[in-house]
Amino acid sequence: MKFTMMATVFFFFAQAAWAYTKGKNYKITILHTNDHHGRFWSNKDGELGLAARATIIQNIRQEVEKSGGHVLLLDAGDVNTGIPQSDLQDAEPDFKGMALLGYDVMALGNHEFDNNLATIKKQRQWAGFPFVSANIYHKKSNRRVFPSHVLKKLDNLKVTIFGLTTEDTPIKSNPRNSQDLKFVPVVDEAKKLVPILRKKSDILIALTHIGHYVDESHAPDAPGDVTLARQVNGIDVIVGGHTQKPLFQPDIQNGSIIVQAAEWGKYVGRVDLEFLDGKINLKEAKLIPVNLKDSSVKIEADAYVESILRPFKEKGDASLQINLGSADEEFIGKRDVVRSQETNLGNMVTLANKLKLQTDLAVLNSGGLRDSIYAGNVTYESVLTVLPFGSELVIAELNGKELIDYLEYLVFNLSAGSGSFPQMSGVKILANKESKKIIDVKINAETVDLAKKYTIALPEFIAGGGDKYPKISYRKTGFVDADILKDFILERKVLKSSDFAPQGYIKFE
Repeated sequence: MKFTMMATVFFFFAQAAWAYTKGKNYKITILHTNDHHGRFWSNKDGELGLAARATIIQNIRQEVEKSGGHVLLLDAGDVNTGIPQSDLQDAEPDFKGMALLGYDVMALGNHEFDNNLATIKKQRQWAGFPFVSANIYHKKSNRRVFPSHVLKKLDNLKVTIFGLTTEDTPIKSNPRNSQDLKFVPVVDEAKKLVPILRKKSDILIALTHIGHYVDESHAPDAPGDVTLARQVNGIDVIVGGHTQKPLFQPDIQNGSIIVQAAEWGKYVGRVDLEFLDGKINLKEAKLIPVNLKDSSVKIEADAYVESILRPFKEKGDASLQINLGSADEEFIGKRDVVRSQETNLGNMVTLANKLKLQTDLAVLNSGGLRDSIYAGNVTYESVLTVLPFGSELVIAELNGKELIDYLEYLVFNLSAGSGSFPQMSGVKILANKESKKIIDVKINAETVDLAKKYTIALPEFIAGGGDKYPKISYRKTGFVDADILKDFILERKVLKSSDFAPQGYIKFE
């Protein structure tokens, strides 16, 4: 105990002694990624993968260090959930791979909470680098679950990196894993924390998983990086994630440099800064493609990293390459389409759920669909890539009036462009935009009887209030979404897109 106290005193004394040298021009390079979602290995087109990313990072490190500069490697969260070879192994290859690449810090994303805290702690051990989030607290103790920040000494320059996680996490991950946690609004937390950190930092970096929304247009989601920058003074750089869109040019707001590097390791973001006598100068910010098909430069994968990750890939592949059937066309699950309109994939998945559970209708949040099923052979891997969350399907029962009220909420409160946008089967809705009322509802071609009971198949996630759906009573079935779709495809063998073509289940007069 005495040794610990002495070490602590020395640590704070050392902090106090740090002071940058006047007249010295410090060079700092921030490398950043976000929304990795299990893509530890390259895809069928040779894109992505940690091994190619490792080569880029190592080359930049050598270049920067040769010029007397320093490199920070940061990730803005959502390492989990997306590729079955990763999901079935609790993202062990991803975190161990990131450790090989030398990541310094990671912010917690909402999809880290697709897992329980025990799994997240195991992942942190695999990673060997800190996970930070200032705004996640235990409800009972009101203590932070993770460190709020990390202080890095680069020469005698003090660089602080603090983390923020979207306050939408309880509705954008499995609610069971965060029911004992409190996600404080990010702006409120930052307003308290930033002035404290600012006093002991030469450079202050916010590592956030809250999203970039142009001109603060974040509704219906929680506020993101632009709101943070505009409402909280003193943040030098915001390295973000969550919205999964590339910022090819940094967004400068209230003196804060906001960057984000798309998703899946498609890019390594690079921000070059110079610090001289208390002032920060942005030299350059760009995104470096990782072997994307349309990029001219091809990166050779790091052989050592690839050799370490290959056994994980082979282990995952062994259980996933079962052929289930074939598809004549793409069944569309692309994020920018499926979250805004009815698609053939949404129709197929909801129909499969409806038939399996023998309900009157089925509802699904589009955020639960994570990729397309492509033309050609359809494997179990394809299914798990589309439905990676392992969501249990449940059955809710509502009378006709309750059903109309429920559907009315879905139509007028769950906006297109959001993961909450509903995909449905067995229902046709006619509604009026001005009155925000449903005029007519048909269930399986029959007008709803207000007194009759109707059953709905839906993921337990949204039945419990996830993705801003209304909470409703339900009974569990024990059936998991991916297994339902697997059996559906096995029975059909050939998937014809025309059988599931959009019919317009919501129309407005």
